[in-house]
Amino acid sequence: MPDLTPKELRKAGAIAAAAYPFVAALGRTLTWQVEGETRYADIVRAGQQPIIAFWHGRIFGGLHYFRDRGIVVMTSRNFDGEWIARLLTRFGFGTARGSTSRGAARALVQLRRDLASGKPVGVAVDGPRGPARVAQPGAIWLAGATGNPVLPFHVEANRAWEARSWDRAQIPKPFATMHVVIGEPMFVASTDQAVVEAKTRELERVLPGLEAHARAALSSRP
Repeated sequence: MPDLTPKELRKAGAIAAAAYPFVAALGRTLTWQVEGETRYADIVRAGQQPIIAFWHGRIFGGLHYFRDRGIVVMTSRNFDGEWIARLLTRFGFGTARGSTSRGAARALVQLRRDLASGKPVGVAVDGPRGPARVAQPGAIWLAGATGNPVLPFHVEANRAWEARSWDRAQIPKPFATMHVVIGEPMFVASTDQAVVEAKTRELERVLPGLEAHARAALSSRP
């Protein structure tokens, strides 16, 4: 639990409760195109769980696409992380509290336990504060420590607002078309520092490729 006052906890709960109907209503207007959809199920059928890796700026689209699957995601141990965590639970996610700047080790231990108990996990690999599009090693380390694969993911909207934030978060406009690209699973042999670093840089190259593919697919639509 983050170190928040009772007033801050009540405020976080109120924000999540107020935001949920609007976020859910917007989600119901979206149209989805998906490439690589079977890769998630293939991992589960093989007796493993995916470690879903994505850019922080695509949390909104990922929330709608992966909702109600029991995926455990890392959220920050601060006020923003608290209301986001409460909103996520309304969409069927679990949360592990920590970030690259605070509580990361504790959150990774929880995610490791969640994977061992048969739950998928999700990590915004450049979050929570950036730099944007620079992958942190947490998702890759988890893969090396557990034997479960990293599943890179990108979602792009053909019509969207872009937040004036470090991650340039994309918020789809009503009735937007969402193009999802799920990449090839990435297996990590160990938690050796050199292995983790090399695979982290590889993930950093894979995610922009998925983004470019999604953008091209949307631009080719009639």
